[in-house]
Amino acid sequence: MEKTNVMRVLDQKKVKYTPHCLGENTTTVGEEVAQALGKDAACVFKTLVTVGKSGANYVFVVPVAGELDLKKAAKAVGEKSIEMIKSRELLPLTGYIHGGCSPIGMKKFFKTTFDISAKDKETICFSAGKIGYQVEVAPGDVSKVIRFTFADIAKEQDQP
Repeated sequence: MEKTNVMRVLDQKKVKYTPHCLGENTTTVGEEVAQALGKDAACVFKTLVTVGKSGANYVFVVPVAGELDLKKAAKAVGEKSIEMIKSRELLPLTGYIHGGCSPIGMKKFFKTTFDISAKDKETICFSAGKIGYQVEVAPGDVSKVIRFTFADIAKEQDQP
């Protein structure tokens, strides 16, 4: 399996992780990624990049089956409002393409917030920085690599 930049950063910081390769022609749809990994969708996360009213960028990591609540997210980072950045802005800003964005290894560090649901999970999966590649890591170990906070930032899911 090819090593991604995210995996190299985790290796460098001596963070234990499990790499997963689904293949480069795989889906980027969150629930399908979770299914391909054989994981509960509540343990697989997506990385979203936003811009605040102040012009500052922020990174939010939420469960793949959920959505980012823009009001909760803005409150979590002390902004009046935030919005998703345009897809064409993602690569020049972060070094990642849509579907392969990871909270680890961006061109520069942005204030990062993980949804509170990740806090009590034994491990979580998120992009390893390339479509089709995921890393599985203990949430607490991510703090050895990047600074982040936990907050309630995902929209409430409708219960069946």
